[in-house]
Amino acid sequence: MHPKALIDHCAELIAQTLTFAHPADATVSQYCREQRSLGSRERPLLADAVYALLREKPLLEWLLKKLPAPKALPSAGHKAPRPAKGAKPAPAPSAKARALALLALRQQTEFLAQAATAEELVWLDACRALEAHPPADQPAACRHGLPDWLAAALQAELGDGFDALVAALKESAPLDLRVNPLKAKRAAVQQQLADAGIVSVPTPYSPWGLRLTGKPALQKLPCYLDGSIEVQDEGSQLLALLLDAKRHELVIDFCAGAGGKTLALGAAMRNTGRLYAFDNSAHRLEALQPRLQRSCLSNVHPMAIAHERDARLDRLVGKADRVLVDAPCSGLGTLRRSPDLKWRQSEAGIAELAALQARILESAARLVKPGGRLVYATCSLLPQENEAVAAAFSAAQRDFVALPAGELLQRAGVESADRLVRGDYLRLWPHLHASDGFFAAVWQRKA
Repeated sequence: MHPKALIDHCAELIAQTLTFAHPADATVSQYCREQRSLGSRERPLLADAVYALLREKPLLEWLLKKLPAPKALPSAGHKAPRPAKGAKPAPAPSAKARALALLALRQQTEFLAQAATAEELVWLDACRALEAHPPADQPAACRHGLPDWLAAALQAELGDGFDALVAALKESAPLDLRVNPLKAKRAAVQQQLADAGIVSVPTPYSPWGLRLTGKPALQKLPCYLDGSIEVQDEGSQLLALLLDAKRHELVIDFCAGAGGKTLALGAAMRNTGRLYAFDNSAHRLEALQPRLQRSCLSNVHPMAIAHERDARLDRLVGKADRVLVDAPCSGLGTLRRSPDLKWRQSEAGIAELAALQARILESAARLVKPGGRLVYATCSLLPQENEAVAAAFSAAQRDFVALPAGELLQRAGVESADRLVRGDYLRLWPHLHASDGFFAAVWQRKA
């Protein structure tokens, strides 16, 4: 595809993304499916532009405000290529969307030399110079790339560590794998990956994890097809270790989603006992079925529930040995993967989530039997969704005793577990632990 047509596609995709009607990854995937003329070389460039924009949105919008872009003019003699049969033509983007696309791709100098007009190239040079030498009154958001309310909350939480977090959030997240202990040993899987030309290293904390260099395709590898590996962030693996599910127990993954932690729990139980995977989305649970087949787990029982007080849960009250509540949350611990979340969340939305999290935790706690274990977790960075919810639960539920997460992780074979905790809570940060941001609190119900 000619670069001039591709920059139009890029601008249109950016315009669709900025409506925030859907998650960015879904918007990119849908657009690329609809535009069949986009090939394997064009799609990554479009995705890179979208994610660069989402990470640097305040800076790019400020540059555009300080230095308005010239109107795009077609180059002499250029004729847009005819779209492939059945494909949609490249749309005519708005001037702002085109300017943002050019800024998002401002480091792709060879591509822009063919995609942009001469006037736009001059403008981009001026933007790069302004970016390199900004005035003293440049807004702080241009540096940290966060909405003001979120920046204030994280600065209050981290103090001097805020800048390190900001730097980490601008990087791409690594690709972590969890080795299925029912199928293989970590060292053996690492060798299989090496034989396929894929470099990996053991994760620093999880005894099940491998961290890959780059983002290689895995779906056709024998170790993926036979269920020896699953893609799962190291922080998520630590949640399963914290629950410490045992053979022959009754275990509940209360908010299972697509089931990554469910699979880890089922393997820890050695495919024995009974493991319920609850979620209020039947669609998400459907994604678990092929993963269960690959992992050869037969002790998992997925069930879609209407809400946290579904009457079908009543028969399990006081019967579960262990319950994991990986609650619906803002997802702000995953900003390296999903930078659109910081623009799709709000302070009011966080307050609504915290209220929902408290209701879910209270309902799930009913299912824990005397002597059983309860774990509450989020992938949020904010204390409103984390410590505040856990403290309120502890104050209200006197038959639950808080357990120190660091000691539990150490017993589960996690090295340097003391680096992963704040007080009794698990607290993971992208800039400190190279994982997604995670929080977890643990309780035991009094016997």
